[in-house]
Amino acid sequence: MQTSSTSTVSSPSLSTRDLSIHFGGHVAVNQVSADFYPGSLTVIVGPNGAGKTTYFNLISGQLNASAGSVSLFGQDITKFGAAKRTRAGIGRAFQLTNLFPHLSVMENVRLAVQSRAGIGLNIFSLWSSHRELIQRAEHYLDRVALANRSNDRVITLSHGDKRKLEVAILLALEPEIMMFDEPTAGMSVDEVPVVLNLIQEVKSEKNKTILLVEHKMDVVRSLADRIIVLHNGTLVADGEPASVMASAIVQEAYLGKGVA
Repeated sequence: MQTSSTSTVSSPSLSTRDLSIHFGGHVAVNQVSADFYPGSLTVIVGPNGAGKTTYFNLISGQLNASAGSVSLFGQDITKFGAAKRTRAGIGRAFQLTNLFPHLSVMENVRLAVQSRAGIGLNIFSLWSSHRELIQRAEHYLDRVALANRSNDRVITLSHGDKRKLEVAILLALEPEIMMFDEPTAGMSVDEVPVVLNLIQEVKSEKNKTILLVEHKMDVVRSLADRIIVLHNGTLVADGEPASVMASAIVQEAYLGKGVA
């Protein structure tokens, strides 16, 4: 099953056209074409090895495409590296790999705020000369319920708190495209609502394009405006959550029979 997803916005913020990558003889992502719009949250699902994270890597620039293209607000960014794509407006939570473990929680967010302000990544820059930036960093920590851990080194945080810090860093970069790869993975039941509520807040602002890879169907149901299903690197379903999740191909091959 494949249905087209429509939007009231005339122009997509992000597009992929026939996006593909090969690793030797293995096709990890196979000619995936999709448009994504501001104010919409798309969840990408599929079995393990379906190509979900690889597709994310092609969009954010961690991998170079073998074929096809990526466009941001109509500009072809296929040849842009990851750093240039970040500056152009694509932001991604990287599952802990973008954290500085021996710096404080505040310093990690501070670096993101400074980067967004164009000041650079100087951890020794005087806070007193950037009071507004301090307040912004504090604001993002407060939003993810980490204000009370601001002076603690990241290495001392629980896995769940590190995931929340990732979200704070992503928010601080203020990207137009926000990409979350299993944002609640490893979190306790008590921690999950903080991140889900934040994503809901961002979604409600209607000006960001949100892409989410997620396996938990309750999370998918609570957040998705649209679901894309990948299998063996190929897009096999695309549409509104109810129709995609009710389709035979998803029920039988990806979500399992009788999903509640």
